[in-house]
Amino acid sequence: MKFCWSTLTVSDMATSLSFYKEIVGLEIDNQMQVGNGTQIVFLGKGETKVELICHGGKKETDMGKDISLGFEVPSLDKQLALVQEKGIAVTSGPFQPNPFIRFFYVSDPDGLSIQFVEQLR
Repeated sequence: MKFCWSTLTVSDMATSLSFYKEIVGLEIDNQMQVGNGTQIVFLGKGETKVELICHGGKKETDMGKDISLGFEVPSLDKQLALVQEKGIAVTSGPFQPNPFIRFFYVSDPDGLSIQFVEQLR
């Protein structure tokens, strides 16, 4: 079995696309309009896929408090600088629980916890 993607229902497609493209660094892979004003966008190349769905007129989402998506970055310091430059609050961290990993968390536009991780080799 292979993991395909994570599906996120978002309240505003443009805001979420901006976050996932500019902050997370994912590229649009595919996008479509479906009935009732619903937009679907798949982001990511290769194995990392995120599906954003925005239902026309629905502005409330419930991401849950105990879920996060983690994305590996080449430099945690550069990612932290980008996040701060864009005015995004760090919600937790940075942490280095052992000599091999560093990470911190931010929230996406709908409140989903996003973890940026640097593997230290």
